[in-house]
Amino acid sequence: MSDLLRAPAEIKYAEELDWLESVDDNPKPFSWRLSPKMIRAFILGSEPGDNFERDIAQKWFGDRSFVERSIVTLASDRGLLLIGDPGTGKSWLAELLSAAISRNSTLVVQGTAGTTEDHIKYSWNVSMVIAKGQSRESMIPSPIMTAMETGAIGRFEELTRSTSDVQDALISILSEKYISVPELDSGADNIVFAKPGFSVIATANSRDKGVNDLSSALKRRFNFVRIPVVTNKKSEAEIVRFRTEELLRRHQIELDVPPTLLDVLLRSFADLRESAAAAGSDDEKLESALSTAEQIGVLEDAILHGNFFGDRALTARTLGSSLIGSLTRREPEDLAILSKYLHGVVEPRGQEEGGDWPEFLEGGRTTIARMS
Repeated sequence: MSDLLRAPAEIKYAEELDWLESVDDNPKPFSWRLSPKMIRAFILGSEPGDNFERDIAQKWFGDRSFVERSIVTLASDRGLLLIGDPGTGKSWLAELLSAAISRNSTLVVQGTAGTTEDHIKYSWNVSMVIAKGQSRESMIPSPIMTAMETGAIGRFEELTRSTSDVQDALISILSEKYISVPELDSGADNIVFAKPGFSVIATANSRDKGVNDLSSALKRRFNFVRIPVVTNKKSEAEIVRFRTEELLRRHQIELDVPPTLLDVLLRSFADLRESAAAAGSDDEKLESALSTAEQIGVLEDAILHGNFFGDRALTARTLGSSLIGSLTRREPEDLAILSKYLHGVVEPRGQEEGGDWPEFLEGGRTTIARMS
C-alpha cells in the first residue's frame, strides 16, 4: 500500500474487511461479501453491543440512518443517489459501501460534460476490430458493464454533470438490468445481463441543480439519500481529525494538532458560514462552499507548509495564512470578504480572548497584503 498515492478502501482496510468476513454469520443479500450489519459496523465503527473481539474504527461520520437506508436501498432493485453539498462525504460513503459489499470500489464513471454513452456501456478495441471484426473479445466494457457482469457495485460520480442522453442510457440499465450490443449478431451473445448483486451508487452535488436536471424517469430508478452539511462542532472536529491523521501517516509526519488551533479553525468556518447565510447576494459570499472538506484542506496546507518551510510545527500564523490562501477563489471579491472578517470578527476576538487569535489574525493579514 505504501507504493500507492491513494489506496482504495478495499485495499486500505483489507485486513479489517477480511476479519469481518471471517466472523460474519449473518444473512447476506445476493453475492455480497458482508452482511448489512457488518457493513454498518465497517463504516460507522463497532459498538459495545456488537461483542467483537477487536475494535472497528469509524470511517464515515454522519447519521446512522443514512448508512442504513443506503444499505437497504442497495439490497433492493433501485439505485442509490447520494445528494448533498460539496464536501459532505458522498463519494467517501459510496466508496466504503462498494468496498464492503463487493470488495471493489474502483468501477467508477466520472460525470462531466464530455461523458458519453460509451463511458457507461462499452466501446471497441479498434485494432482488434480491424484484425478480427467485432466480437465480445474486441469489446471494451465500461466500469458499469463490468459491475453488471460481476454482480458488483458500479459508481457514477456527479450524475447531474452528465448530459441528458447519458442519463437516459442509465435509465435502461437500471430498469432492464441488461445492455444490448446491436453490433453483434443475435446468436453471438449480443446481450450483457446483470448478475445478482449489481447496483449503482450515484452522487450529485446539490449546488449543481439546473446544470442537467434529472428526468422524472431517472429519479424513479433511484432512492435519494440527502447528506446534510455537518454543523455539529464535535462531529466536524472528529472528521477533520480523522482525515488529518491520515495525511500525517501518508507523509510520515509526527505532529499533534493542538486542540486550541483546531478550535480556531472550526470557529472561523462557523463564522464565515454564518456570514454567508446572512449575505444579501452572491457577491457578498465567498465562492468557497465552506465545507468540511475545505476545512481539512486548510489544515493540510498549514501542516505541510509548517513541516516543509517552518519549524515542523503547526502555528496559528500559518493556519491564518492557509485560510486566506485556500478560500480565495475570486480577486478582489473574496479578499475583501475575508479582510472584512479579519477586521470585524477576528481582531476584536483576539483583543478579548487572546490565545491563538492575534497570531492567526497576523498570518491572515500578511497573506491578504501579499495577494492584494
